[in-house]
Amino acid sequence: MSTVLSNFETWKHFLHDRVDQAKGMGLNEDTIANLAYEIGSFLGEKVDPKNEQERAIKELWDVGDEQERKTIAGLMVKLVQNS
Repeated sequence: MSTVLSNFETWKHFLHDRVDQAKGMGLNEDTIANLAYEIGSFLGEKVDPKNEQERAIKELWDVGDEQERKTIAGLMVKLVQNS
């Protein structure tokens, strides 16, 4: 996982591939956003950011409440879908 997280573009490609896999399995957008929230929660608690972009996202995550964190997760999904 640390290799994937060391470069933000690599992380976005990894996340994009996982979103595509989830869609291929028939998961809807809400389910994917909920999974992204769970992943974000795990990363926020267990993984030290490896670059400036991840550090900025973590700082936003840390100050956000649950709804704001869900918004961040949803925006990350949108970001990788559009890249």
